Amino acid sequence: MWYSLLVGAALKSTAILCVTWLAAVLLRRRSAAARHIVWTAGFAAVLALPLLSFSLPALHMPVPAPGILFQATAPASAITPASPALAAGSAAAGSKAAPWHPDGRLALLLVWAAGASVAFAHMLLGWISMGRARRRAQPFGGSDLTPWKTVLGIRHRVALLEAPRGSMPMTFGLFRPAVFLPADAAAWTEERRRIVLAHELAHVRRGDLATHLLARVALSLYWWNPLAWTGWRAFLKERERATDDLVLSGGARASDYAGHLVEIARAMQASPALEWAAVAMARQSQLESRLVAILDSRVNRNAPGPITKWAACFAVIALAAPFAALQAQDTTQTLPADVDATIRAAAAQRNHEMLEGAAKAAESLRQYDMAQKLLESSLAIRAQASGEQSVDYGVGLLKLGDLERSRRNFPEAEAFYTKAVSVLGSRPEAAPALIDLGTAAMRKRDLALATGFFQKAQLADPAHAGPALMWLAIAQDQQANTQEADSLFRQALSLEDPHSAEAATTSELYGFFLERQTRANEAATLRAQAAAARKEQGSRAVTIRQAGGSSAFRVGDGVMPPALLSKVEPEYTEEARLAKYQGTVIVSVAIGTDGAAQSMKVVRGLGLGLDEQAIKAISQWKFKPGTKDGQSVPVMATIEVNFRLL
Repeated sequence: MWYSLLVGAALKSTAILCVTWLAAVLLRRRSAAARHIVWTAGFAAVLALPLLSFSLPALHMPVPAPGILFQATAPASAITPASPALAAGSAAAGSKAAPWHPDGRLALLLVWAAGASVAFAHMLLGWISMGRARRRAQPFGGSDLTPWKTVLGIRHRVALLEAPRGSMPMTFGLFRPAVFLPADAAAWTEERRRIVLAHELAHVRRGDLATHLLARVALSLYWWNPLAWTGWRAFLKERERATDDLVLSGGARASDYAGHLVEIARAMQASPALEWAAVAMARQSQLESRLVAILDSRVNRNAPGPITKWAACFAVIALAAPFAALQAQDTTQTLPADVDATIRAAAAQRNHEMLEGAAKAAESLRQYDMAQKLLESSLAIRAQASGEQSVDYGVGLLKLGDLERSRRNFPEAEAFYTKAVSVLGSRPEAAPALIDLGTAAMRKRDLALATGFFQKAQLADPAHAGPALMWLAIAQDQQANTQEADSLFRQALSLEDPHSAEAATTSELYGFFLERQTRANEAATLRAQAAAARKEQGSRAVTIRQAGGSSAFRVGDGVMPPALLSKVEPEYTEEARLAKYQGTVIVSVAIGTDGAAQSMKVVRGLGLGLDEQAIKAISQWKFKPGTKDGQSVPVMATIEVNFRLL
């Protein structure tokens, strides 16, 4: 998760900083204060990325399907119960410790964390040093801040303190600002002291101490991004120019101001450590460009008004939100290195989601015993947090039932679903369990009992009763009640979102029903609707990556396709067999250099668990890797999995 967050932050922060740089270029005719607001907004946006990435719904980018085609067919007669011995062997194989190898992702995370820690340590050191200097400093006598405070509209107190000789004038303090003047400033002319105080008070008036801290935090987090350092330098340059403009707008003569600035930059030195926390008056690296801007009478020196600043706040949200919503499609399945430690950590935090995510990964890798252990521990956390008669506990039972069903342990799944219904009662959350109990009754050829369960599911969740009505239609069809089945199919479609996967499945099953009733034209219309929904669902599908996934080549320009060495035929799900459901699943895959499918995305899917069965089978296929210039490389391919009834 942290690696994905880092990669996403790298890409998104780069995009945001590029947009910020472009906006600053477009505003080159505006005042330096306006450009400084732009850079401040950019740094605020990159700081907001982690929070918004977790809080906003994901927005996934579509990936086109590649052109190499492999096929597989799963006939309904291929369904066989899972062998207990095979399951035990598979679990034993999955429990073997993998040999240690360097973890590049962990290394990148450690490097990022180390750099950020050093940067934050510098910031902390600077704040501690400035805080100590403030406590030890004596008030600077002989100067009055009141005239310039009045000109700049500063109403709160600002301390004037004495700093060591030869130090650069600077401002420090977020809530209690203070201006530091070197001890030898007592020998300056009154005009120079007045100019220097005006500059430092202008920083206070503009709120540069707060924006300095914000930009420094962003730079510390994104220290590895060259654009962050480019933005930091531009931020400092525009800040000092905006401060110069404010002083000049207050009545200072440009030539006198420039002369004093040169003398101070030449004679005074600023400590690099202190500059992490304080705002210094001059930097020699920026002096030439500042002098040109000060002496150029054509420069726009207008300070932005409140409307501009509010617009900048909204711009931060508008800029960060779309990038934050873009989620990397790398959903790498990872298992905890120590299951018991993970369970203890989740129990201490009462975080059942942590265990359920790990259980999902274990299930995808067919390590079912580990998945069961994790889900049982998750259920215990739910019971401790909410009680064994809570909705939360009932949902945990549903997850265990789903796991047993995926293992084809149907009696155990039925027991979990029955217990879930006893806890959930007639609440909407009970509807999936009631539907699963109905399909279990159909498997036993007890259509009357199945109908009862489906009717209870419909009543439990009337607003989302489409699946229950669909199964009621299937049960009525198998009892030769064609008119009732037709009406139920129509009711199901009327309740379902026409663009959803559920509506596509209902339309396909209704189409098969109409074909058997010799209503081919109506069936064709429903199939077209289902195909449109499947296409839309495929464009939003998430890529499922296995460990080691990387960017893959496409065939052509010296890239040779992989060759299939062995394959495992997918299994029909019980639900699809009971519904007499068939069709084709199209999966986009990347065949890695190890000959395995490293990543998979359902481009066009089916319902009733057939997509998952296709993915599960393809993950066990073996290929001869594709090559480029004689070297093995990851290559994109397409696999068609045909589910056919015999």
